[in-house]
Amino acid sequence: MVVGRKIQIKGIVQGVGFRPFVYGLAEKYTITGWVRNSSAGVEIIANGQGSDISSFIKTVQSRPPLLSKIDSIKIEEIAPDNFSGFEILQSEALPGEFIPVSPDVSICDDCLRELFNPKDRRFRYPFINCTNCGPRFTIIKDIPYDRPLTTMAGFKMCEACREEYENPLDRRFHAQPVACEECGPQIWFEDHTGNHTFGEAGLQTARQWIKHGKIIAIKGLGGFHLACDALNEEAVEELRSRKKRSDKPFAVMVFDTSFAEKHCFMNPTERSLLESKEKPIVIFKRKSTSEIPASIAPGVNTLGIMLPYTPLHYLLMEPEPGYPEVLVMTSGNLREEPIAFTNSSAISELDIIADGFLLHDREIETRVDDSVITEVHNKSYFFRRSRGFAPDPVRLDLELRPLLAVGAELKNTFCLTRENYAFLSHHIGDLQNLETLQAFEEGIPHYESLFKIKPEAIACDLHPDYLSTQYAEKRSCKENLPLIRVQHHHAHLASVLADNDWVTDEPVICISFDGTGYGLDGVIWGGEFLYGGYAQFERKLHLENMPLPGGDSATHHPAKIAAAYLWKNGVEWADDIPSIQSFSSDQRSILLSQLEKDINCPRTSSLGRLFDAVASLTGLCHEVNYEAQAAIELENSINSEQEKAYHFEFDNQQIKIAPVLESIILDIQNSVTKSDIAAKFHNSVRLLVLEGCNKISQETGCRTIALSGGVWQNKFLVSNAIVDLEEVGYRVLVHHQVPANDGGLALGQALIANFQLNKK
Repeated sequence: MVVGRKIQIKGIVQGVGFRPFVYGLAEKYTITGWVRNSSAGVEIIANGQGSDISSFIKTVQSRPPLLSKIDSIKIEEIAPDNFSGFEILQSEALPGEFIPVSPDVSICDDCLRELFNPKDRRFRYPFINCTNCGPRFTIIKDIPYDRPLTTMAGFKMCEACREEYENPLDRRFHAQPVACEECGPQIWFEDHTGNHTFGEAGLQTARQWIKHGKIIAIKGLGGFHLACDALNEEAVEELRSRKKRSDKPFAVMVFDTSFAEKHCFMNPTERSLLESKEKPIVIFKRKSTSEIPASIAPGVNTLGIMLPYTPLHYLLMEPEPGYPEVLVMTSGNLREEPIAFTNSSAISELDIIADGFLLHDREIETRVDDSVITEVHNKSYFFRRSRGFAPDPVRLDLELRPLLAVGAELKNTFCLTRENYAFLSHHIGDLQNLETLQAFEEGIPHYESLFKIKPEAIACDLHPDYLSTQYAEKRSCKENLPLIRVQHHHAHLASVLADNDWVTDEPVICISFDGTGYGLDGVIWGGEFLYGGYAQFERKLHLENMPLPGGDSATHHPAKIAAAYLWKNGVEWADDIPSIQSFSSDQRSILLSQLEKDINCPRTSSLGRLFDAVASLTGLCHEVNYEAQAAIELENSINSEQEKAYHFEFDNQQIKIAPVLESIILDIQNSVTKSDIAAKFHNSVRLLVLEGCNKISQETGCRTIALSGGVWQNKFLVSNAIVDLEEVGYRVLVHHQVPANDGGLALGQALIANFQLNKK
C-alpha cells in the first residue's frame, strides 16, 4: 500500500550534501516526491510502499551525511500524491525561520587527492572543494545557504562546473563554492612595488620568498596569516619585532601529522583533534629534540601546531627538498587588533610587517580566527573557539527566549539564543581598540540576520567600563529592551552548567578562578567558591582582598603585585627576593608610598593575580607582554615529581594567603628550585579546591562541583583537580564545548538572563 509522509528536518542540514543523500535514498527505496532546502531546514515529501518508507526514514535518521547534524525530525502522515519520480526542488525562503549554519570545513580526502592528481581538471587549483568540505560560515551572507547569498555569487560557473553542480549524484551537487581554474577565484602574489604574479607562478614566488627568510601575508579562509620559516630564527625574531609581539607564542603549521610528531609528544586524543575536520591549533608538549627554536614559544615547553585546512595551505606547505617543513602561521594583525580579512586592509595594515602578499579574490564575509584547543582527560578543552566550530550552536534541552548576551571585555564573544539553541559567536578578541569593537558591533547584526533572532532582552557584565556593557546599555535604551546585568563569576558558573546541558536550577558548587571580574561589592573578584545555579548564587568562600597598585595596569607588572602582597601580609621586602631585586631603590620608595597612602590601589580577591605574584617571587616573570604570561610560565616550570604543597588558611569566608607567601619566601631563602616552588604552589591550590569544596558540601549537602574561569586553562591544575575531586566522590563538571575563560562568558550570561526573565 502506497503511503505519504511529510518530513521536516532541522539542524546542520544545508551545504553538507543532505539533498543528494535523500535523492539517492529515494532511488534506492523507490520513493517518489521531492526534497528542498528552506529557511527552516530540509523538507521532504515522500510517497512509497509502507516498508520502503520506513526504511527510507530510518536510514535518513541513522546514517545522514558525515558533516550534517540532525537536531530534530518531524514526521507527519499525509495522503499520497501521484508523483512520477523524485526531484530536488528550488530552495524556499520562509519569513522568520532559521537553521544552524555549518562552520567552515577543512579540505576532504577526495578533494586533496584531486588537488595533487595531474590528471584531474582541478590539479593544483587553490579553491577546490565539494559538498563535504570547503568554506561555509565565512562566505555566507544569508540563509538559505545558496550561492547567490554567498560571496561566490559573482563567479559564474563554467559549463563543466555547472554540470557537476546540477547532478544530484555528483559529489559537488549544490556545493555552493564549487569552481575551477576557468571560472572561479584566483590567487596572485603582490610585493610592495605593486608587481603582480598570478596563479601557480604567484604561489611559487611566495614559497621562494619564505624559503629565503621573508615574511608573507597570506589570505586564508577567515582572514590573513603571517607566515615565515619557523626554523629560521632570524626570520622569527624579525616577525616578532615587526609585529610588536615580543613573547607570546606563535602557532606553526606542518604538512601532516608525521611532521608534528618529530617535534611534539602526542597522545591519541591529541592526534584526533589535530586531524579532525575542524583542524584547530592543538597545544602539544614539545620534545627536547625538536629543532624548532625556543623563540617560537619563549618561556614555555609547549607548541601550538595545526595542519593545513585549505587547498592553498596544502600547496604552500607541499614538501620539497630545501623548503621549510614548519612555517609560523600566526594571525595577520598588529598586537591585539582583529585579523585583517580584506585585501585592501591587509595591504594597508600589514605592510610594515609583511615583505609580500599572497592574495585571492574570493571575499570573506565574516573574519574568523583559528581555534585553539587541547585535551583534558581525553576530551577536547578549548582555549579559543572559532574557525571550524563557530557558529555551531550549543544545544540545550531547554526552551530559550530570543536574547542577546554581549560577553566580557577580554576574549570577547557574544551569544544569541532561540528555541533550544545558544549561538555563541566566533572569537572576537579584546574590546580595547576601535577595530575590535567594530568587529563586535558588525558581528551581532550578522548573527541576528542569519538566525532570524530579534532579541527581547540584553544581558551584560556588571562592569560599567566594559565596552560590551556600554554597547548593551545604549542598545537597551534605544530599543527599549530590558537590560540584565550579570555578575562575572555567576556567568562563569552558568557557562559551565550550560556546557554540560544542565537543565534545572539545582545548585552546584562552582570554583570560579580567574584574573578579574567586577564583584557585587565593587571589589575585583577572581578567587571564588560559589554555590548556586542559573537563577541565583551565594559567595561562600573567597581569597582575602589584596591591594593592586595601579589597578588594571598592575596586570602587566607581576613584580608590583608580588611586592604589594608581601607588604599587605607583613612580609619584609628582603633584598634576596627576586621581585624586590627587580626594582631600583627609587621604584621601591614610590611603590611603598603608593601602598601606604592607598593611592590607586583597588582591592582584589583574584587567584590569577596570586599566580602572577608567585611567578615574580620565584624570578620567572616580572613583566608580562601578553595575557596570563606569568601564570603560563609558572605552570610550564612545574617539577611534576614534587608532591609537597603549601597551605592556605580559612578564616570564616576568607582564605588567607599569608602562610603560602611566607613558605615561598622561606623556600627562596633556602635555595629551593623554581620548579619545586611552582609545583608546591600548584599543589597548594589543588588542596585549597578540595578543602573548600568539603567545607561547602558539609554545609549544603551538594556533591556536584563545577570548574570555570580563566585559571582553569591551566592544564596541570584542571587535570589534577578533576582526579582529586572524583577520588572522594564528587561529580565534576568542566568545559568541553566552550572555553573556561571569558570566551564562554556570554553563554552563561544568556542562560542567567533566560532564567531571570522566566521567573518574572
